[in-house]
Amino acid sequence: MSQNKNEVLYRVYIVLGLLVIFAGFIFYNAVKINVLEGEEWRKAGEKDHIKPHVVKASRGNIITEDGALMASSLPFFDIYFDSTRPSKELWTDANLDSLVVGLMPFLIDDFEMTDYAFRIFYRDSLIRARNVRQQYMRIKKGVSYADYEQIKQLPIFRKGQMSGGFIAEEKFKRDRPYGMLARRTLGYAQSDKDRFVGLEGFFHKELGGSDGKEIKVYKAANRITVPVQDLNSIKPRSGDDIVTTIDVNIQDVVQKALLRGMEHHDAQTGTVIVMEVKTGKIRAMSNIGKTPRGWYEDYNYAIGTKVEPGSTFKLASMMALLEDGYIDLGDSIDLEQGLHTFYEEEMRDASFHQLDSTTIRKAFEISSNVGIAKLVQKYYGDTDDAPKYIQHLRDFRLDQLVGIEINGEDKPYIKEAYNSDDNWSGISLPWMSIGYEVELTPLQLLTFYNAVANNGRMMKPFLVTQVQHFGEAIKTFKPTVIKKQIAKPETIQKVKELLEGVVETGTAKKLKTNRYKFAGKTGTAQINYYKFDQRDNIKYRASFAGYFPAEDPVYSCIVVITEPRKNGRYGSEVAGPIFRQIADKCFIQQKDLYPKENEQIEKLTKKQLPQLDVGYRKDVDKILKKLQLKHTDSGVKNWAVLTADTDTLHIAPRYISRDLVPNVVGMGLRDALYVLENLGLKVTFEGSGKVVQQSLRGGTKIRGQRINLKLR
Repeated sequence: MSQNKNEVLYRVYIVLGLLVIFAGFIFYNAVKINVLEGEEWRKAGEKDHIKPHVVKASRGNIITEDGALMASSLPFFDIYFDSTRPSKELWTDANLDSLVVGLMPFLIDDFEMTDYAFRIFYRDSLIRARNVRQQYMRIKKGVSYADYEQIKQLPIFRKGQMSGGFIAEEKFKRDRPYGMLARRTLGYAQSDKDRFVGLEGFFHKELGGSDGKEIKVYKAANRITVPVQDLNSIKPRSGDDIVTTIDVNIQDVVQKALLRGMEHHDAQTGTVIVMEVKTGKIRAMSNIGKTPRGWYEDYNYAIGTKVEPGSTFKLASMMALLEDGYIDLGDSIDLEQGLHTFYEEEMRDASFHQLDSTTIRKAFEISSNVGIAKLVQKYYGDTDDAPKYIQHLRDFRLDQLVGIEINGEDKPYIKEAYNSDDNWSGISLPWMSIGYEVELTPLQLLTFYNAVANNGRMMKPFLVTQVQHFGEAIKTFKPTVIKKQIAKPETIQKVKELLEGVVETGTAKKLKTNRYKFAGKTGTAQINYYKFDQRDNIKYRASFAGYFPAEDPVYSCIVVITEPRKNGRYGSEVAGPIFRQIADKCFIQQKDLYPKENEQIEKLTKKQLPQLDVGYRKDVDKILKKLQLKHTDSGVKNWAVLTADTDTLHIAPRYISRDLVPNVVGMGLRDALYVLENLGLKVTFEGSGKVVQQSLRGGTKIRGQRINLKLR
């Protein structure tokens, strides 16, 4: 028993001895590090580590041709203070008190204390930072440009970084003055996530500019990073601006009309595009989808989603038949009261019309599926002729991408005749003729309709006219002809008559107006048309494609609404009214769409009157009174612009904002200098007379830039 007890004690003594030795080792190293080598380690901890730092460039603006700002990068600043920089002569009680009082309006909301308490507290904070030689004291984050300009002029800070310790780190955030307008068309660019959408994504390189470089010193002791001035620093190059074809007024009209239509019909998705007929400029593009968050522009259906177009595709079938000379519009066709069987598959007309024999013109105007399909099957149904029909579709470029400046355009689908890989069958040809078993995006189909409106000349749709840097064009994109003539002139003329007939006496006759004429085609496609055993669950896609005014088309437009759940399902009930609303608003807003009376007299009169002269209101009054010119007035108080209207001048306001670069085109040099320099812009000019061009577009965010004026 005694022997076991001694053995246990020996083991305890051994363990205790090891613990003492281990504790001694720790104590020795602690003394060594803190006393013997302490100074050396402290110096190493305080050693500065120089690190290069990327300075992000300001992203370029997206603007419209008339100068409206659609997307811009607004600067904001994180402000810090290096308390070691101010000299003893600068660090006086008077300067310190003035600095605290100057900072109070910007910081007081961050502290729950009275003005007096804040002054005492913040003065002590600055003194404490000075005593401990703090090099990166945070003053405030997220400061606007206007506040930054005021803060940097405060005592001590106004001496800059090296002498006054004022450190400002510039950052940018993307702002869209028009909110959700054209949201998906404008898009976004996220380099870190490799996501590039819309114009922001397609022109990311141009808009992004070139990042700069500055040297920062990392303080290991307190783990802060301080920027320093260095001759090797590289300033960032701000991004270029892009000028879009979007017309803000038309875009607003389109978006509101589409949203009203979506709500009225409780639809799933909807898209509208408005294109300028002669040039291919996209004047508006809106996409709305029903999401758990409500109505939202979550995807660009106009470009990224190809679908079976339905009856709007019948225009291509009619053009093919006319091109080959197989038919004339007055020829007869038996509609069989809207029911015909192709290879044991029934085809029905959308509405019960009880017509047997009628003209081809009438068959198109009432959108008869049976009539169009029977014609195509009759003339192209043989093995040798089906490829001929497909080739016409290719000649109309319905199988080609349009090449719009947005990533993600969906490739159209046109079957190859008798190709088993395309699931060609006996019913493929008649069903293709009425817009099934083919797939197109809304933009691709509109490009085809736009070519018809343009007398057969197919234009490339485009969204950007220029890339600019500080107002100077560095790249220009002009209208591009894809194909000079997609069909014979006589074919184009006949199908234009058909499209007008649809509105005058056909499926869209309830939409016509006496104020102007428009032309187009309704379309109603069954989305799940193969599931006829579930007819109660059939979903629809309603569309309308056309142009206005019919006599001399200015705009083409397509409306596509998917899955309307109430208040109608056909193109004439759902999409057509939206088209009509858009056309109506365009006519109200743009007088150029109306035919002009006495146009020559108007031109002569306008040449004799001042036009777009800009000046101070009182000066304008004196001149008009002296010249005894008739004029009207809309209550202008400060800056005015003269516009000529027949034989009368109108005084309209020229608005000046404190935050945005104004439009000074039309001003004399004296007025332009007064306005621009009071806004903090640095002005240079060349020439004499009135301002005809400015390097910064009106609506650009003011950041103390330099602006160059050209006078003539």
